[in-house]
Amino acid sequence: MPTPFEIPQVKVDPDGLLEVAGWLREDGFDLLLDVGGVDYLPRRPRFEVVYHLLDTAALRRIRLRVSPKDDAKPEVPSVASLWPAAAAAEREVYDLFGVVFTGHPNLTRILMPDNWDGHPLRKDYPLQGPRAMAQQPTPARQGRFHAPKLENVGGEANGDA
Repeated sequence: MPTPFEIPQVKVDPDGLLEVAGWLREDGFDLLLDVGGVDYLPRRPRFEVVYHLLDTAALRRIRLRVSPKDDAKPEVPSVASLWPAAAAAEREVYDLFGVVFTGHPNLTRILMPDNWDGHPLRKDYPLQGPRAMAQQPTPARQGRFHAPKLENVGGEANGDA
């Protein structure tokens, strides 16, 4: 299915991801550009993992889209064995969306603290987060910054020329 930028994209079942990704790797797609997550709540399937690949010799691109089967426990296989750069990007998707990458060498949080509850880019994540953060003084609250004095640099004071 073509996209507005003429990047071919393929929807892949999670069970066939490693086979398709391996074939693409052998076909010259040697660079994994990015792995991203999407939460389409309330759509079912809810989550999608998106892989952007590049064949650096032929300058071809392709996008793989994988929807985990179980919205309650989203899982897809890790492609870190094919593209080592996927390891960090998959950790980010895990951390922010809660998608588990089976076979990942070190699937731990990468952005949020280890003791953080939940996954903050899910659409059902509480806007205030699971706990209130302590109010920290900011330079403006400490009185170190003052609003600049406004000057009329041209035109009338009411903004008319």
